[in-house]
Amino acid sequence: MILNASGCLDALVAPDVARSLDAFVTKTVTPLPREGNAPVRIAETDCGMVNSIGLQNPGVDRFCADTLPRLRELGVPVWVSVGGFSAPEYAEMCERLDAEDGIDVLELNVSCPNVESPVDAAEEIVVAARAMTSKTLYTKLSPQLPDIGAAAERVAAAGTDGLSLVNTLYGMALDERTLQPVVATGRGGLSGPGLRPVALAAVHACHRATGLPIVGMGGVETGRHALELMAAGAHSVALGTVLFRDPDAPARVRAELADEAARHGFASPADAVGAAHQLLSSLAKKPAKSR
Repeated sequence: MILNASGCLDALVAPDVARSLDAFVTKTVTPLPREGNAPVRIAETDCGMVNSIGLQNPGVDRFCADTLPRLRELGVPVWVSVGGFSAPEYAEMCERLDAEDGIDVLELNVSCPNVESPVDAAEEIVVAARAMTSKTLYTKLSPQLPDIGAAAERVAAAGTDGLSLVNTLYGMALDERTLQPVVATGRGGLSGPGLRPVALAAVHACHRATGLPIVGMGGVETGRHALELMAAGAHSVALGTVLFRDPDAPARVRAELADEAARHGFASPADAVGAAHQLLSSLAKKPAKSR
């Protein structure tokens, strides 16, 4: 599947782009409305984009009353990105959203770099959320975790159904004239091409650790980039920063992915999932040489 990364597309402003996806992922929704961080909130860099939006959203009540009914009309599966500041808040959100029709997946955002986020409580959050919903749960992890494979194992044991990898890295951009930070919060989340090797390593580690379905994201701009994430272990791919400059990217990347997969001898892109692990697996099976 080709999805969008949370926060990188407003489906109600660009419905045709949303309909070109296999599923649409909302901006993160929190229990109460949030105005987000003060401007300036976005800065371009040579290797991507630094953003510090701060989870601006209308809150779950307005989302369910106003936004969700309009998203259902698009005819595209909807994934809701869920945010909070404690395990009980995530549980409350999931219980509230579990009662809503037209939501296919709840994606637990436990990794936003632009707010105080309970990254260390990911396992506790998944346990709390799992107890409150029968909907499919994906957990979005940070690439800044010291051992993302081990973290993936813990949230898998806690009950997540899949993983979204990865959220942004901390980054900073300085004004070329004043040498002061461009975004008002100083640092923000780096997305775009600079994140791509980090995402590959994270997907590879988490696939090896858990075997769970993974949505890979981070700097995907072409079908080749998508194929590499799938070879590392992703079953689906999300587009982020590229959507800001190329709204036709979903269709283009999907076509390029099919061509790249065929060029590498795969009957379909799905057959490429995990291909980057084949050599490691064969080496692991070889008996140790006697001395």
